[in-house]
Amino acid sequence: MNMQQFRKEIEKRLASDERSITYDHKEATLRIEDKELKKGVTLALKPLLAKWEREDFAGIDEALRYVEVGLAAMKHTPALQGNEKKVFPVIRATSFPTETKAGEALLYDEHTAETRIYYVIDLGDSYTLIHEEMAAESPYTKAEIAEMALFNLRSLPQPLKEDVVAGNKFYFLRAKDGFDASRVLDPSLLEKMDKQASGQLALAIPHQDVLIFADIVNERGYDVLAQIALQFFGEGRVPVTALPFMYEDGELEPTFILAQRKPRTE
Repeated sequence: MNMQQFRKEIEKRLASDERSITYDHKEATLRIEDKELKKGVTLALKPLLAKWEREDFAGIDEALRYVEVGLAAMKHTPALQGNEKKVFPVIRATSFPTETKAGEALLYDEHTAETRIYYVIDLGDSYTLIHEEMAAESPYTKAEIAEMALFNLRSLPQPLKEDVVAGNKFYFLRAKDGFDASRVLDPSLLEKMDKQASGQLALAIPHQDVLIFADIVNERGYDVLAQIALQFFGEGRVPVTALPFMYEDGELEPTFILAQRKPRTE
């Protein structure tokens, strides 16, 4: 199936009298907007077409459900006050917009040269990004909202699945709650992983739904991490960065790794 055929299939599944759907040929994205609200969701088609070719139909269904839920959530903007326990941070690429389509300035903080921290109210199946007007209507300062979000983040579980390749240990955190990548903002987790590492601690934040740690003990480990980060980056619903990070003295440093070989599992 080519992109044009795939696009028509996705448009058919998202069609509604209440929505407008426009296609950006250059970016290969669909913009699905609520006609009344003039707000919507942008859907990247290239990652979805790749899922189709791999017969990952569940992944496509999940992405379309994300669009449906997101559009529904836009009709009901929650207030910060009364939802304090539902405030969380999310990691986004520095290319992510700093304001909404309506021109509302989003609340965010700088993180690394590759990433920023935005703040959201968790709605269960989706979440809404907090903008400055929402913050101004609440009794909280930006610093208090950030502190609230990080406090809530630390209460989340930290499930890790371990794999070993060429003597290097890789840990995958995938709690499937939308805040997997956000766990990188928990310093106690980073310190714990650093203490138990026998070599260089590195990590990757390829998309919002995974956080990858790597205990690198040889050159092969760097190759494998670069390959994994690039693969996950291409598959993510909300991509962040394909660049791995080195963890040194409590700091994250984006690092370009020229991978020479494809990873193999042992």
